[in-house]
Amino acid sequence: MDSTPTPGRVVVIGAGPAGMATALSVHQAGHHVRVFERYAHARPAGNILNLWPPPIKALGLMGVDMEDFGAPCRSEFRSVTGHARAVINLPQDVIDQYGGGFIGLLRPELYERLLQALPEGTIEFNRGVDRIEQDSTGARLFMSDGEVVEADVVVGADGINSMVRKTLWGDEPIREHNLHIFGGFIYDPPVEAEKGLCVVSHDQVTQGAWTSIRRKGRDGFQWWVLTAHDAGKEFTADLRTSAAALAAGFPAPLPQLIAATEPQNVQRWVLRDRKPLKQWSQGRVTLVGDAAHPTSPYAAYGAGMSIEDGYFLGRALAGVDLADHDLVSHTLAAFEAPRRPHTARHTQIAYALGKVFHHAPGPLRRVRDAIFDRTPLLQKVIGESNPKEILAQLEDIDHAEHQFRTVMGQAAA
Repeated sequence: MDSTPTPGRVVVIGAGPAGMATALSVHQAGHHVRVFERYAHARPAGNILNLWPPPIKALGLMGVDMEDFGAPCRSEFRSVTGHARAVINLPQDVIDQYGGGFIGLLRPELYERLLQALPEGTIEFNRGVDRIEQDSTGARLFMSDGEVVEADVVVGADGINSMVRKTLWGDEPIREHNLHIFGGFIYDPPVEAEKGLCVVSHDQVTQGAWTSIRRKGRDGFQWWVLTAHDAGKEFTADLRTSAAALAAGFPAPLPQLIAATEPQNVQRWVLRDRKPLKQWSQGRVTLVGDAAHPTSPYAAYGAGMSIEDGYFLGRALAGVDLADHDLVSHTLAAFEAPRRPHTARHTQIAYALGKVFHHAPGPLRRVRDAIFDRTPLLQKVIGESNPKEILAQLEDIDHAEHQFRTVMGQAAA
C-alpha cells in the first residue's frame, strides 16, 4: 500500500528572496506551490548585497545556478584612519568551497537567478491578498480580485509591513533606527581599489564601506555610507552629492568610487525593523524573511536569513501530510524553533550597533573609539561570533539536507 502523502497546497505571499526560496524548497519537497505577488514583477529592494556561505549553500541545493555568482571577498572593520578593529576569519576549506568569506553582488542578480530556477508559472503577478482565514480543514485567501483560494499551508513572505504577520500577531509599531544609508555601484571604475576585499570603516558618526562585486562577467565595486537621520524629516537632497559629503574624510578608494558612480546607480533607504517575535507560526500559517524578522543592513544578513528561512521551511515540509492540521502545526513550530533565536540575535545586534556607532552622545564617542581601537571587543562581537554562527548554520543545512534526502528517498522507493 502506498503511504506517500498526497502533495499539499502551499501558497506563498510575496516574491522577494524569502518567498522565492520558499517556493523552490517546497517544490523540491513535492508539494504544489503558488506565489502571489501584488506587483507586476519581482522588485529588488535596494541594489547592494552580500551573501555569506550558508545562503550560498542553500541556493545551490535548491537548484539555483551558482556559476560565476558574485565576487569572493574577505571582510575587515577599520577606524577611519585605517586601524584594523576586527577581521572575519573563516576556515580555509569554507572559503574554498563557497567562494570567499562572502560574495558581493547586486540584488537584481539574486532575483534573476531565483526566477530562472523557479518552474514557469509559479509566481502569479498582480495578485493581491486582502486577508486570510484558517481552521482545522484548511486556509482561505481572499484575493483583491474577489477570488477565494484554498490552501493547506500559507507562508507570509510579504515584508516588513506584512499583512500575514498583522493577521497572526497584531500590528506593533515599526522600530525606526533614525539612520539612513546611501548605496551605489560601478563597474570597471577608473579608480585603484583592491579586489576581493570588503572594508567597513567608521568615523565618529558615519560608516563608510566598499566591496568587490561581480555580475555577468564584469568586475566592479559597491559602496555605501550610513549615518544618523531623523526618520520624521523629509529628505530631498541629491543622493550622490550627499554620499560624497559624508565620505569626504574617509581614505581612498571610497570617495573616488562615489565620485565615479553614475547618479542613476545611487539609492537611499531608511533603516527600520520590528522587534523579534516570540512565535512566527499559528496553525497552518507561518512567516519567513522580513515578515518574520526585518533587520537593518548592519546585520549584512537580511537577504541571507530570508533565503535560509525558505530553504529550511521547504525541507521541514518534505513527507508531511498537509491535510493533517495537527501535523502541519507541529511541523511549522519545529521549523521556526531554531530560526527564531538565530534571526533575533542578528536583528538585535544590528540595532545595537546602529545605536553605538551613530547615536552615542558626543563625550562618549572618544571612549567608544578608544575601546574599539585598543581592545579586542569588536573582534569578539563581530570577528569571532560571526564565523561561529556561519559554521553552525552550515552544519544545520547539512543535517536538514540529510533528513530531506532520506525522506524523499523513502517516498520514491
